[in-house]
Amino acid sequence: MREDARPVSPPPRPAAPAPALPLPEADALAASAALLEQMRAEIAAAGGWIGFDRYMALALYAPGLGYYAGGAAKFGREGDFVTAPGLGPLYAQTLARSLAAIMARSAPHILEFGAGTGALAGDLLAELARLDAVPHSYAILEPSGALAARQKAEIARRAPRLAERVRWLDRLPAAFRGAMLANEVLDALPVRIVEWAPEGVLECGVCWADGAPGWAARPAQGELLEAAHALAAGHAIVPPYRTEIALAARGWMRSVAESLECGALLAIDYGFPAREYFHAQRSSGTLMCHYRHRAHGDPFFHPGLQDITAHVDFSALALAAQDAGLQVLGYATQAGFLIEAGITEVLARTDPRDLKAYVPLASAAQKLLSPAEMGELFKVLAVGRGLADAKDGSAALPGYARGDRSHTL
Repeated sequence: MREDARPVSPPPRPAAPAPALPLPEADALAASAALLEQMRAEIAAAGGWIGFDRYMALALYAPGLGYYAGGAAKFGREGDFVTAPGLGPLYAQTLARSLAAIMARSAPHILEFGAGTGALAGDLLAELARLDAVPHSYAILEPSGALAARQKAEIARRAPRLAERVRWLDRLPAAFRGAMLANEVLDALPVRIVEWAPEGVLECGVCWADGAPGWAARPAQGELLEAAHALAAGHAIVPPYRTEIALAARGWMRSVAESLECGALLAIDYGFPAREYFHAQRSSGTLMCHYRHRAHGDPFFHPGLQDITAHVDFSALALAAQDAGLQVLGYATQAGFLIEAGITEVLARTDPRDLKAYVPLASAAQKLLSPAEMGELFKVLAVGRGLADAKDGSAALPGYARGDRSHTL
């Protein structure tokens, strides 16, 4: 281990013990073991310590072995968690209204980041056709070849006449005009972890000890230390306190701003504005893992076989967007956004007497809107540039006319 690093305890949050989690299949365990060997070699080459952001990047995206780079199911009942598009078409049918408005004020193109199963893209295309707002092109930026193949098949099933308009990218275009969409993507961007301790501000990273990865800390440095000092000054952080700082998400937003010539990005995920994110009661951070529909706090449980996430700091994202020249067009809870965008009108298209069709849609609406489900925890941030009809940022797009909370960022 590096001389300036020392072992530290895991975050003091309740975590499901390993025996409570289902045992992976033999081939999955073998893949995780291969990833662990790659991690061990990289930690050794780095002097015995790597930042947690690098560990998280390997666990999620290592070619062929990372969680999102492998072929195992991730979404739905057979996977580890359920996303909004997996609840049925109602979500996409409502979201399509905002995307159509963005395209009408910029250009008829959509770029989706990390399209999951492809269900959202397929349902969006089908609904946009119904609205007579079919994009000329639908680009998907997807780092996983396995997911891209699944997306291609799912889009062809849901929107067969429009599938030819979809193309897959391996990098952001130099210049883009139209609507961008990041649905439950930002929570999986690697984060760095800081801890305020009696001896100062530490960066919590990963060492190799007793044949497995584990926590170790060293003094925070550079951009991370500057960000930690800014947080402490703005939020009266009192040690001991541990949290995530998503420098990668800020960099991602800067890249989006460089690409977006005219149009808007909708970023939808679970998270908080900074004043809630860095509240005293959230002193162990938001890092969480998902495995077979069980949430727990151990990021070292079979790397590559589970999702690792952190809640999104929407204030940091909005500030990064503004610093890069974008305008904050709106910020709302998912429930507020979907209601204003017309989810009740979309639901009303189905006759309640047709129980087979209506009940699944009503159930999806309840999950999407309920404060106890996704309605309050999930937020929708819109940022953009050059929307000709946007006279008032809060009313520029469907979803923000009355429920805009940009003032809380």
